[in-house]
Amino acid sequence: MSATTTAPRGLSSAEAAARLDRDGPNLLPEKPPVPLWRRILSQLRDPLILVLLVAVVLTIVTGDWSDTTVIMLVIVVNTAVGVSQEIRADRAITALTRLTAPAARVIRDGVEQHVPAADVVVGDLLVLAEGDIVPADARVTQSAALLVDESALTGESVPVEKAREEQVSSGTVVVRGRGRAVAGATGVASATGRIAALMAQGSGLTPLQRRLMGVGRLLAGVTVLLCTLVLALGLVRGQPIELMVITAISLVVAAVPESLPAVVTLSLALGARRMAARNALVRRLPAVETLGSVTVLATDKTGTLTEGRMVVRRLWTPAGEAAVSGSGYGPDGEITREGTLDDRSLTGLLTAAALCNDATLSAGDGGEWIAIGDPTEAALLAAAAKAGLRRPELERGLPRYAEIPFDSGRKRMTTVHRRAGGRGAVVLCKGAPEALLHAAALVDEPALLARARARADELARAGYRVLAVARADLAEVPQDAEERGLSLLGLVAIMDPPRAAAAATIAACRRAGIRPVLITGDHPGTARAIATDLGIIDAGDAVVDCRAAEGLDGQNAAVYARATPEEKLVLVQSMRERGEILAMTGDGVNDGPALRRADIGVAMGRRGTEVARQAADLVLADDDLNTVVAAVEEGRRVYTNIRRFLVYGLSGGAAEIAVMLLGPAVGLALPLLPAQILWINLLTHGLPGVALGGEPAIPQAMATPPRPPSQSILGAGLWQRVVRVAVVLTAVCLGVGVWAYQTGRPWQSMIFFALGAAQLGVALGSRTRPGSLANPLLLLAVAGAFVLQLAGLYLPPLQELLGTEPLAAGDLLIVTALSVLGYAAARLDRILHRSRK
Repeated sequence: MSATTTAPRGLSSAEAAARLDRDGPNLLPEKPPVPLWRRILSQLRDPLILVLLVAVVLTIVTGDWSDTTVIMLVIVVNTAVGVSQEIRADRAITALTRLTAPAARVIRDGVEQHVPAADVVVGDLLVLAEGDIVPADARVTQSAALLVDESALTGESVPVEKAREEQVSSGTVVVRGRGRAVAGATGVASATGRIAALMAQGSGLTPLQRRLMGVGRLLAGVTVLLCTLVLALGLVRGQPIELMVITAISLVVAAVPESLPAVVTLSLALGARRMAARNALVRRLPAVETLGSVTVLATDKTGTLTEGRMVVRRLWTPAGEAAVSGSGYGPDGEITREGTLDDRSLTGLLTAAALCNDATLSAGDGGEWIAIGDPTEAALLAAAAKAGLRRPELERGLPRYAEIPFDSGRKRMTTVHRRAGGRGAVVLCKGAPEALLHAAALVDEPALLARARARADELARAGYRVLAVARADLAEVPQDAEERGLSLLGLVAIMDPPRAAAAATIAACRRAGIRPVLITGDHPGTARAIATDLGIIDAGDAVVDCRAAEGLDGQNAAVYARATPEEKLVLVQSMRERGEILAMTGDGVNDGPALRRADIGVAMGRRGTEVARQAADLVLADDDLNTVVAAVEEGRRVYTNIRRFLVYGLSGGAAEIAVMLLGPAVGLALPLLPAQILWINLLTHGLPGVALGGEPAIPQAMATPPRPPSQSILGAGLWQRVVRVAVVLTAVCLGVGVWAYQTGRPWQSMIFFALGAAQLGVALGSRTRPGSLANPLLLLAVAGAFVLQLAGLYLPPLQELLGTEPLAAGDLLIVTALSVLGYAAARLDRILHRSRK
């Protein structure tokens, strides 16, 4: 909607109220709260939970209320953990500061008024001043050195000057000057609202959810087929139909690893808790594992890879150069001279930069220095402070009395300072090299100016923002600000520096086989400099300028510059269509749609905008990018533990089915009773199975490439491992059974004990570090399950329930000793698997 012409008196209160009724409040559409029933239903639609619900029905049909209770407990716990994590994350995100301006100043009825930002309407005359958040898209009607930080919207780290008739966007921040503007678009029609609309489409299922859905379908089909075969064979041998139906149903329940959802949930919850301790807020539990699948880490530049604060890095004078260290706006850091740079030249350059300056610095409550005003000018003050030069002290000797503000035509700022005691004046000027170095007021030799221009071009190509600084000493005090007799003092090279942890994060990603990609709205030269410095690209690699590129679908570069929110979305979608598992990090409004569309979005919590935080799956509360690497390791740990449990659970289930299928062939008519199958299943797939989800990460987790995106969760040799372990378990159980049958021992009870004890041995053999006390819950769970397995043989109530007989001490020792082969099988399988990898 276009704004109508607004008089200097602004709208009338009546007209503003009418427009508010017509257009609605100046708010982005908020996502309605998700009702509890919908959250629960979302958890219950997990494919493995659906398999468990079918198992519940089957156990109810057979009257096995104990197993029904256990499976229902698994479902309830899994659902409760998932729902509570989502609710906690949503509450934490809601508590963060919102992007939109809480209040605005407008002219109505000819009077300046403070109104809620939500009440700003199209046609309102906005009053803008330093520190204000622009409440709506607006056309500037008055400008006095108006400078606006648009980094949250565009990714450009350098504030933009706004002259009359230019546009300012909602959510941007005025860092210097003042002005007035007529609101042209509010709410969803604003720039922020249009970007929010791009976020409507979600990212779909996570890689883990897709893989588990495949496992659920596979398990359902295979177990039903095999158990139907067991039923048919039993009936052919003349077994009672009721007994075989119950046996087949029991095998279905036993073959399904009902602890898998609990293992997944526990692993994800432990990962989320570990990450929360490192200031990473997980909004959705599956996001923890998704990071472990990541093949590409696409990141924004400003505020993500960089500090989001301008810092002086190089100083050039005709006498020599200097390098400046340190970060932020504090005085910490050093100025290291190069060549023949002398004190007078260095002090003169920094004194002029500090005096021809409108920014201020102040120490925050946490000791961090805060900039008020233009970040570029704040960087100049910080550089001067590193040389021991403080503006308040400098101004006592050279108080300012006149100035020519910066404007887009002159591209420079000029101030005039009276010398103490009235002995003449000093004129100081700073601005863009292309403007100041060609100014008629400069009196330097052409050769010197040519040197300065060449050096300024070199610094600009290296990604710096370059300012030229000049000075004139006047014998008399001029009446007004004027430029004459200026002499070049030097050049100042400024940049938004990389975060301290950024290079290490990129290096860690490369070691882990993750390809880093930079997607920024900033200039190609700046993007190249940062990417080269951090090791994302080499010096000669190409940088794609999205503004000049004909199409982005086929691009596969490592750095993309001047990307709009729509182009970021195209790049993210293109990489996903090529089969990449993509993590996208960002902090700005312009990053929101890409964060939502990526497989996992990671937002900065401290500096990040509300739009970015709401779009993300993971929020870094301390803005530490290195936490992403820790999250990748957690994700890989989760996936490894899920596969660890699948080897354990599926090998046990396969062994149970194999024993039932092959037992009759070796003379064992019905190797296990239905109750015995369910008891073994309850003990082995219960706490021991869940405890496997708490195993620590393998040592080489971050030294191996990510798994192929198309790889099944049963791939990479897992089903072969299941078969190998299952063969050993089956051989042990059938061997014990045949020997006991031939010698007149209680063979069915011995098979029952051997199968349960051998599976517990597999659990112990599956540990990451078998000789340590890591994951003590697993040790306690296995010990408890073993005691209950013994109870199934020796406690009369359980003997009657399970149909078992007590074993002689010698027989018990023999079976226990043979069950150790389960542990040996798991250890040898892991060694064989590692050697083949």
